[in-house]
Parts: sequence; C-alpha cells; structure tokens
Amino acid sequence: MIRINLLPYREMQRAARLRHFSVLLGAVGLIAVVVIILVYMVLDGRINNQHARNEYLKTEITKLDKDIAAIKELKEQTKALLARKQVVEELQTNRASSVHLLDELVRDLPDGVYLKSIKQSGNTINLTGYAQSSARVSTLMRNLDASPWLDGSQLIEIKSATVQGLRANEFTLAVNLVQPTAVPESNGNGGKS
Repeated sequence: MIRINLLPYREMQRAARLRHFSVLLGAVGLIAVVVIILVYMVLDGRINNQHARNEYLKTEITKLDKDIAAIKELKEQTKALLARKQVVEELQTNRASSVHLLDELVRDLPDGVYLKSIKQSGNTINLTGYAQSSARVSTLMRNLDASPWLDGSQLIEIKSATVQGLRANEFTLAVNLVQPTAVPESNGNGGKS
C-alpha cells in the first residue's frame, strides 16, 4: 500500500482558506465602513437640509409676525378713523339741533313764562325760569311734550319767588331732546304708505 502524506496539502488548504476568509472579512469590513460613511453623509445631508428649512421658516415667521403687527396697527387706525367718522356724523346730524331746540322753545313758550337759563347735558335739557302761575308751567310742559323735537318733560322744582317786586313762580324743568333723525321718519311719511 502506498502511503501519501497529505499534511502539507491540508496546511496549504487551511492557509488558503484563512487568506480567503481574511480577504472576505476585510472586504466586508471595508463595505461596512463605506456603507456607514454613506449613511452618515445621507443623514448629515438631511439634517443640514432640515436646518436650512427651519431657518427659512424662522425668517418667514418673523416676516409674518411683522405683517401681523402691521395689520393690528392698521386695524387700530381703522377703528380710530371709524370712531372719528362717527363723531363727525353725529355732529353733522346734531348741528341743527340747537336751532331746532331754540325754535321749539320760542314756539312752545306760553305768555307769562320767562326762561332764566337753558342747560344741556347730553340729550337732557334743564330749563329754569319764571311763570306768572303754575298753570302756565303745566301749559309749557304740555307744549314741550307735544313738540316733535322735545319729549318727556319733568317738573323738578317749582317755588314762589319775587321778581322786580312782582310775585311769580320759579320753576326748573328737565326735558329730553329727540334725535333729529327721528323727526324726518315721523314727518317724512306725511300719511303716505
């Protein structure tokens, strides 16, 4: 029988497999490092992209905050202008009310009644004056209530007084001034429907 010594062949095969394993291990390690570097670069790129987007959003939010502040300021200015416009409209509406008030007082004042003072606060007018009798004061109140410009007369005080040696009644009345817009509506129809 022939004996063949295969020890050196097996050792060479073992060494070749070890070299092959080492080469594969190195290749796998290199591929893993390359994959890790690529993943890191991709993730770093996404993070940088997200940071850029966040900065863009911050700058746009800052611009929008400035625009919102400007809009609030414009709204406040608009409110102020509307308030001024309303005041001007009220003044234009009420500018003739003094004339109507004095005209109505002259028309409604009966004989024997004299006014000492007229004071207006808001739509309330306080009248102070003298009358020859209390009946003339009640006539004045009826006339004021019948007026389209005046309403709700109330007698605050009436007392006896002496004026230039004559006996008279001193009175104080409060009456409400009706807004001029109410008069054209009631008189403007003139029975037309």
